[in-house]
Amino acid sequence: MRKLFAQPGFPRLFAGLSTSMLGDSVMLLVLSMWVKTLTGSNALAGLTFFFMVLPALGAPVLGVWVDRLPRKGILVWGNFASAAAVLPLVLVRDAGDVWLIWVVAFLYGVSFVVLPAALNGLLKELLPDELLVDANSSLATIKEGYRLFGPLVGAAIFATAGGWLVAVVDAASFVIAGLLIATIKVTETPAPVQSTFRADLLGGVRFLYGDRVLRHVLAGLAISILVIGFFESSIYALMDAFGKPATFSGVFVTCQGVGAVIGGLTASRAVRRLGEIATCTLGLVALAAATVVCAVAPSIAVVLVGAGICGLGLPWTFVAFTTLMQRRSPNHLIGRVSTAVEVLVSTPQAISLAVGSLLVSLLSYRQIFAIIATVILLGALQIALTLRTEIRQHATAEESVV
Repeated sequence: MRKLFAQPGFPRLFAGLSTSMLGDSVMLLVLSMWVKTLTGSNALAGLTFFFMVLPALGAPVLGVWVDRLPRKGILVWGNFASAAAVLPLVLVRDAGDVWLIWVVAFLYGVSFVVLPAALNGLLKELLPDELLVDANSSLATIKEGYRLFGPLVGAAIFATAGGWLVAVVDAASFVIAGLLIATIKVTETPAPVQSTFRADLLGGVRFLYGDRVLRHVLAGLAISILVIGFFESSIYALMDAFGKPATFSGVFVTCQGVGAVIGGLTASRAVRRLGEIATCTLGLVALAAATVVCAVAPSIAVVLVGAGICGLGLPWTFVAFTTLMQRRSPNHLIGRVSTAVEVLVSTPQAISLAVGSLLVSLLSYRQIFAIIATVILLGALQIALTLRTEIRQHATAEESVV
């Protein structure tokens, strides 16, 4: 990690991203918690996350502009725009204002599409390929580490002062992030000559389809994500089953953060030892195992153990996949590849969130969790079987080095 932070510009980028991640960790659970508190509905609370992933459906259009514009500028002005987007939450007063929360969730979703795509491009400009996994791992560690206290802080502020103050804190974090990133000095590769808008629009999808490894890993992730969204609605049913209020979900997420810190700290080592494909697969297996633990848990304490296992699997899965995508994608396409991935991942996620909001009214949380675990394992199996040759080749190469 010492070599990573010695790279010019990365420490300031890390500081800016860490600040905005802190605001995110305080805010994101509050959005659905706010809807649950105002309406008393688990389904409407889960629907909040649906609005958050909805912008991903238009991600390819956004990706074209990410590849045409300077990535640093997108990150700076994108953070300022995100600050403005959350401030309308100060106007929310009662259940009649739930639509305003959903509008902010939608705008948050736009930010989640544009800023990571620009970040992937900027990281490729700032860092050599061998340090990308360290950058992704360090960012995942700090992001997940905030789960240790961010959701609890957000829930505490929400319970004592109200959601308006959470919105102000989040907006301030975006402003600070934009100011820090603006100080980075970087010479970006000029954007390539533009072709037709249609060709630019489909460039990322065509690249992903033509890359056998990315295509099969994405297929496994998409299968898994078809059910992962069920968590967002069923988590409140889980809290109800153990007689806990909606705000106790902050404790669940905090325990998830403990596992995620461990996962983030070990992800780069796992990727170097096992390879991106095997690490991503093992991360999905850990998520499935965590779901089983939560489904059969006889007490809330065991549920929190499952949350920790879930946290471990998340960075292994997504640090490995992000590094694989960055490493295999050409720099002039990285924005469109990133946003194409966003569509291919968020479309099943949106479906999952919508279906989950319905299932929570029809099935018990144990039945829902059983479905989640089964489908995630199928996704992991799909990756392991279709790319077993690549996994074996990396293992053989690692053994020869040792």
